[in-house]
Amino acid sequence: MPPTARLLTRGGLFALIWMLGAAVWATPTMDFVPPAAGSYKLERIQQATEGAVLDANGTRRRLSEFAQGRITLLAFMYSSCADPNGCPYALTVMHLVKNDLEKLPQTRGRVRFVSLSFDPLRDTPQVIALYGRDYSGADRHVAWDFLTTRSRRELLPILKGFGQDVGVDVDKVSGKPLGTYSHVLKVFLIDRHRMVREIYTTDYLLPSMVLTDIKTLLIEDGVSLK
Repeated sequence: MPPTARLLTRGGLFALIWMLGAAVWATPTMDFVPPAAGSYKLERIQQATEGAVLDANGTRRRLSEFAQGRITLLAFMYSSCADPNGCPYALTVMHLVKNDLEKLPQTRGRVRFVSLSFDPLRDTPQVIALYGRDYSGADRHVAWDFLTTRSRRELLPILKGFGQDVGVDVDKVSGKPLGTYSHVLKVFLIDRHRMVREIYTTDYLLPSMVLTDIKTLLIEDGVSLK
């Protein structure tokens, strides 16, 4: 089997693309109107955690390089996630928010998205480069970086710092890992000073709310969105 085909099969990317399309239609609608951007304040929850990561080129970097200087939306994920309410859903919401941000010229270069894998064994730089090929690029209106780590040893302090719980699913009979993970979906909104300002779980990860919160931080930074 060619290397690319192995990546697509092992990473479940074809399945993910299919689920992504389905998830767009499944995105819940809000039963309330969010407050106007800039009319409320987002509290400073904690400092964004630091750690060693690998970018899609396999270059060793620091996570802080991707979570400061711009407003950052950070999601933990893994490429073979098959839960439509998990990683594919977060990807869908981020994609929708990105589309809306790109309609505003004032947001160019001020917002960054980051997807960080918690499956370093299978999500190598080669895999995440393929996973994010349609989204990533530093020259984009909204930069979107796909990252992984060299090992679980380097990943665990990052997960602990952000309070992102992840469990390895095992076969109940053999006790062997199944290759899937149990985790609570969390997406972190980080300001340009590396402070976490909002943490979204599934029920609150709604495109219009995320977009309004990002606009609120932009206004806080003195950006006029009129």
